[in-house]
Amino acid sequence: MNIPFTIAKELNIKNEQVDSVIKLFREDATIPFIARYRKEHTGGLDEDILRQIENRLNYLTLLEERRETILKSIEEQGKLTGELKAKIMECEKLQELEDLYLPYKPKRKTRGTIAKAKGLEPLALFILGNPDYDGSFEDKLAEFINMELGVASAEEALQGAKDIIAEMISDDAEVRKVVRESLLESSIVKSEKTKEKVGDEHISEKQKLKDKKEIYQVYYDFQIEITKIKPYQTLALNRGEKEKTLKIILSYEHPELLKKMKNKFLQYKESVFMEILDAAIEDSFSRLIFPSIEKEVRNFLTEAADIHAIEIFAANLRQLLLQPPLLDKIIMGIDPGFVSGSKVAVIDKTGKYIEGSTIYPHPPQNKTAEAEKIVVNLINKFKVEIIAIGNGTASRETEFFIAGLIKTNGLNCKYIIVNEAGASVYSASAIAKKEFPDLEASQRGNISIGRRLLDPLAELVKIDPQSIGVGLYQHDVDQKLLAEKLDDVVESCVNFVGVDVNTASASLLTYVSGLNKRTAENIIKYREKHGKFNKRSELNEVTGLGEKAFEQSAGFLKIRDGENPLDNTFIHPESYSAAEKLLTKLNLTVAKVNDSGTLIKLFIKQKGTKILAGEIGIGEPTLIDIIDNLEKPGRDPREDIPKPILRSDVLKMEDLKEGMKLKGTVRNVVDFGAFVDIGVKQDGLLHISQIANKFVKNPLEIINVGDIIDVKIVGIEIERGRISLSMKN
Repeated sequence: MNIPFTIAKELNIKNEQVDSVIKLFREDATIPFIARYRKEHTGGLDEDILRQIENRLNYLTLLEERRETILKSIEEQGKLTGELKAKIMECEKLQELEDLYLPYKPKRKTRGTIAKAKGLEPLALFILGNPDYDGSFEDKLAEFINMELGVASAEEALQGAKDIIAEMISDDAEVRKVVRESLLESSIVKSEKTKEKVGDEHISEKQKLKDKKEIYQVYYDFQIEITKIKPYQTLALNRGEKEKTLKIILSYEHPELLKKMKNKFLQYKESVFMEILDAAIEDSFSRLIFPSIEKEVRNFLTEAADIHAIEIFAANLRQLLLQPPLLDKIIMGIDPGFVSGSKVAVIDKTGKYIEGSTIYPHPPQNKTAEAEKIVVNLINKFKVEIIAIGNGTASRETEFFIAGLIKTNGLNCKYIIVNEAGASVYSASAIAKKEFPDLEASQRGNISIGRRLLDPLAELVKIDPQSIGVGLYQHDVDQKLLAEKLDDVVESCVNFVGVDVNTASASLLTYVSGLNKRTAENIIKYREKHGKFNKRSELNEVTGLGEKAFEQSAGFLKIRDGENPLDNTFIHPESYSAAEKLLTKLNLTVAKVNDSGTLIKLFIKQKGTKILAGEIGIGEPTLIDIIDNLEKPGRDPREDIPKPILRSDVLKMEDLKEGMKLKGTVRNVVDFGAFVDIGVKQDGLLHISQIANKFVKNPLEIINVGDIIDVKIVGIEIERGRISLSMKN
């Protein structure tokens, strides 16, 4: 198989592009580096396509390795024919390869292998090869009675032959393919509630409680065509089955399937042994084929659902990580709570912890006046501008408390609800202990909440991405696949934004292209020993950061107020000479980079990038990137995203009316719509049918986590705490 050609054809790109990408992969180039700095080599392929190439390359490489192993194994058995080799060479999927290998795979002891050991294979082949036999079958069976081999009667001989035939049918790649395709195309997925028997020990108390809550009620008597099942339904069914609440059944046309198997396996339509063959086909299907293919089909559905759920999770995570930072603000973070109180922390404009306390404004303590005094004193003392409130337990109660406090005391500050998912994970982590060795774990979470507002990306990279709750069923999907995908998202976001090498934490630096945990920590150690970096070239002095790591990372590591203004851009050091040539043409020095934007625009408009790239001696894509960075040096790409909504007052559900129009923040996007914070205790549901005046297949086509949207209230159920929203005109 020509792997580059195959990938190029699948992704509808040029063969040369794939060749270049594979070459760069082999040189240990990272995807963010290739996407940004090797556009001439790849024809401008973006990160998504590069990751698809990487995934297909890994799969097809594994396919080739498995193909070689299988060919070698069959050849060593002396059973590799030209026809079989051709079939193996044509396989494009691992499943097809395994189906072809099945008859030659070393087997454990089975009914078929036992029958063969008793010398009954010739009888099985006789039955298959003589459809027009007109002799005495009883005499034929008698030939195979052999007490020494353990065949005591004609009946035992016949049963052994049927077992061998059943296994031959099960080992036939074409038969397995037709069964698999039939189940994937026309079966029905059914579910029903499991019946709890008196004294049934396998059902736990936790499970009985779940049954009472009727969590899976919609699936107690459920059926759907397999081609129409939704990913979230597959995941819900799997979870219900795992919790022993649901029983899942794959329903199919039994006679029709047996008929397809028969037509595929037998070369003839009539045989004197058809009754025997029909029994062997039925046995092969029910005992050997269906159990394994059913498992394959269920795995196929689960894998598809996992990939879909992970893609949604990844898209939500990306939007959350790329929320715009609220820089240069004094922020108070509050981790709300009832019994244990609400933890309060003030951080300065750089994220440094200044002072904190614990307040008890809610039941059971109800020390509201004392809590108000503490918070107001902290706000006035440090000139707090924004209060970040975690969205967990007691969040809305804390919101009411803060809104009232701001109004009563005439304070010039605003508040916002912040996603606190993973804050408790962070507060108990080694990273948090290292950052705040003198604080208790409970006091670290509120600092993280405040910092998430100051710079979401810099703070959230300290937390395992799986702990950031922006998806559905994240604990049910393939955890390895989820972790890999989310790590890719974090890596992509960090390198998209860039990192200030003089302020970044080791957690943030770890995700920079070309760096790892060890080199990230070495950068911190170098900084602590020698002070801040003044130029990118000093990175070469960091222990363990070799030439390759420098090449991959330098463009993403920015230095503000350094010796060279180009160090505060995404222009790679390898392109500094090109940037300087461009500036020379404009009669500008590097020192004047920050004032070059307008002049560059006019010059490019007159000259054109194609001609200019030729004069400077670089590719046009690289020149365009240099120009973009010179026009806006030090620019944070998150600046273009709308800032979050800051509030000073709070609404109650009782204040809402149908038809009311509000601004809201998208908190989570799921298959069936999105949850939107409109400033009341309960997030509203924006159902997929209410997102636009047209059919919407996927909510992510229209909205993302963090988006500020205009919504209209179309339904309120105060008793059930439900708010229905619409974006329709």
